[in-house]
Amino acid sequence: MRRVFNFSAGPGAVPEECLAQARDEMLDWQQLGYSVIEASHRSERFIELMHETAALVRELLAVPASHDVLLLQGGAHLQFAMVPLNLLGGSDRADYLDTGAWSQTAIEEARRWCQVSLAASGAQAGYTCTPSQNELRLDPAAAYVHYCSNETIDGVEFPYVPDTGAVPLVADASSHLMSRPLDIARYGLIYAGAQKNLGPAGLCVVIVRQDLLGRCAPTTPTMLDYRTHARVGSGYNTPPTFSVYFACLVLRWLKRQGGVAAIEQRNIGKAQLLYGAIDQSEGFYVNRVRAADRSRMNVPFFLRNNSLLEEFLRGAGERDLVQLRGHRRLGGVRASLYNAMPLAGVQALVSFMREFAQRHG
Repeated sequence: MRRVFNFSAGPGAVPEECLAQARDEMLDWQQLGYSVIEASHRSERFIELMHETAALVRELLAVPASHDVLLLQGGAHLQFAMVPLNLLGGSDRADYLDTGAWSQTAIEEARRWCQVSLAASGAQAGYTCTPSQNELRLDPAAAYVHYCSNETIDGVEFPYVPDTGAVPLVADASSHLMSRPLDIARYGLIYAGAQKNLGPAGLCVVIVRQDLLGRCAPTTPTMLDYRTHARVGSGYNTPPTFSVYFACLVLRWLKRQGGVAAIEQRNIGKAQLLYGAIDQSEGFYVNRVRAADRSRMNVPFFLRNNSLLEEFLRGAGERDLVQLRGHRRLGGVRASLYNAMPLAGVQALVSFMREFAQRHG
């Protein structure tokens, strides 16, 4: 069997031991004689699995009793619509922070439902930094403030949690949920697609403050009303059963690693190693993001001589370092360092980068 170091931005690498367990249980889950993908979502065993998955999210992130944990479908894209539909509460405006590609996508969708005010924008700086707290132009009458805490494409990550006062703070945390501790009480709502640090695509975790439920317009479709799912433990309709199952395996793995505080230290070490190699390359490799705002999860970088890019990617592939091509919007290289990426993978990438620079520098 061949396994490589997979730097994909999403779906991202998952822990190998979780893959092995899913393989071993594929034909016979919990000695039932059938696969988890064949299990009824109304069965006692699967309902227990749903409860365990939500409980692990709550435990690992220390989610307070004031917030519900929902296991939904549709990924972050659906949340771009569900957030305004559920949180406007009769208001016609919301604040959004524009710090990159995913912020822009959320803004475009929200404009279908309300007046969007840009409380900050990184466009003029080429999306290479986040705004400081003092730079935020917040409307105290806004229904909520939305931001993307880590921009997967641009490699920009907020080094702080914005203070929005009494206005609910909403975060798209798709690419770094479960990678560090979070003070959930500071958020009105957090959502994250699972395909970065939680397993396969198809599942979206939503953590929502209970007092924000019920603010949606009466015309909101039933499936898009958070209350629909909160009332029945995310069991209103058939959930993405395999995605929930695998997320549970990953959450158990994360707990065995020591939880989010322990995994954060690993992630800091991996990111420091890679950024160090970039910064010490004497300009052969370049990361354009301001140092204080560099993402630990997604590291885009460029070769000084872009004509060497294809040779770099080909050589990396020969070393079993795969899915490193940068997003089509930016080009260059992008290495995603999610929880499941071992330190050995980053060490192998850095070793190759140094050898490549020596040959072509």
